[in-house]
Amino acid sequence: MPQTVNTFVVGQGELDVWLLPPPDTPRDIPIGELDAYEKGRADAYRRSDDRRMYAAAHVGLRRVLAVYTGIAPRRIVLAGERYDGEGRRYGRPKVLGVPGIAPEFSLSHSHGLAIVAVAEVRVGVDVQRLPSAETTAACLPALHPAEQAELGGLPEPERTAAFGRLWTRKEAYLKGLGTGLTRGADLDYLGEAGFAERPAGWVVGNLPLCHSHVAAVALAGSGDRRISMRAVPPEYLYAADAVERIGAMEPALRTVLRDRGRPEPHAG
Repeated sequence: MPQTVNTFVVGQGELDVWLLPPPDTPRDIPIGELDAYEKGRADAYRRSDDRRMYAAAHVGLRRVLAVYTGIAPRRIVLAGERYDGEGRRYGRPKVLGVPGIAPEFSLSHSHGLAIVAVAEVRVGVDVQRLPSAETTAACLPALHPAEQAELGGLPEPERTAAFGRLWTRKEAYLKGLGTGLTRGADLDYLGEAGFAERPAGWVVGNLPLCHSHVAAVALAGSGDRRISMRAVPPEYLYAADAVERIGAMEPALRTVLRDRGRPEPHAG
């Protein structure tokens, strides 16, 4: 694929969200755009559907990042914030070798849907298929005590949906930190009853999504964030000219992520 043109710049206080579908067949995934680390991670999945989804999500990530960096997808260099000296990556992924300031990004995928979030500040995103009642019950004891109390007071159908929203907020925040679930899920409050008790210095909230999945984002800083969401169709994402097609897309939805942790301004 030829060198691309830098089309998108995500502005201050803004967040771009890209919804990426899986391909129709594994043959549609241009594996050659992935680096050796990504190929190894894909091969490590035991189920073919999981291998396919991982590879497709990372190809999609590279094609989206090409729109912001002006670098062809296969030439984008991704690395973690920390290294172990043996080629493994730890912490939040970053783009290396970009002239100027590289975009901050986060990727998540689950059961046929991948999401890429791009911002000018640290960002985490998480998407999950709606959990079952059994999963909710099994995970409740691992949550912050105040979160357990909130969810425990809900009837089961509401509890399951609320748990799904909460868990994606928690994972998005931990991915933004760069720790993932190596940091205990019980240490930080991401519930809905006491917004002032949420972690300082982060804006965290759920994204509007389809009925089968839930998703959330976390951004460093404070203040409301303008969100532009784009759903990339398969015929765009896996086309030979995918970067050009993606770069020409207009947002399908514009919304605002409210910083609900801020104190209300005083009257007068």
